[in-house]
Amino acid sequence: MITAKNIHKNYGEVEVLKGVDLHIEKGEIVAIVGPSGAGKTTLLQILGTLDKPTKVDALSINQTDLTNLEDKAISKFRNKHIGFVFQFHQLLPEFTALENVCIPAFIANRPKKEVEKEAKELLDFLGLSHRYEHKPAELSGGEQQRVAIARALINQPDVIFADEPSGNLDTQTAQNLYKLIFELREKFGQTFVIVSHNPELANLADRTLIMKDGKIT
Repeated sequence: MITAKNIHKNYGEVEVLKGVDLHIEKGEIVAIVGPSGAGKTTLLQILGTLDKPTKVDALSINQTDLTNLEDKAISKFRNKHIGFVFQFHQLLPEFTALENVCIPAFIANRPKKEVEKEAKELLDFLGLSHRYEHKPAELSGGEQQRVAIARALINQPDVIFADEPSGNLDTQTAQNLYKLIFELREKFGQTFVIVSHNPELANLADRTLIMKDGKIT
């Protein structure tokens, strides 16, 4: 599913990633843990095509080589094959929950009726059938995160990258989120790669990768 070989990333003279190799199978839930500054988020952004490595020998998702794609092709691939969940949700405040979920599918030029039907089904599955028309400011932190997850799922991506998805949630809501991730894997077959400081989530994952000083140890 995901193969990366010898990823390096520099910001000026600072070397953040120092030759990262990894392989993640389809349907795996993999946690990436390590101290702050280890390079976890940088790695996640490169794997998710949001950032480019300074040097890389190989990077592919679902047998698509990403190392030589032009920006437009990468954007198209990302929209279709990758979903993202962030710590601060990054929902657009002027849009309703339903509209936020639909946006990636509208960008992909999918039919409006089809998209809205699927978005409602996702929100229903996530327990938000009563929140279609509510804007982010009217939702709790846990509800906002579930809307963000529905948005990540709307284009049926091959993999979901999550950066500290429980970092802004209270303990009970975080535990509900962990349970939900496994339910989503069972229902939709997605692969999850999750950066987290939370040892509970790391212990639940199929596999944990530990980063330190820009490398997987």
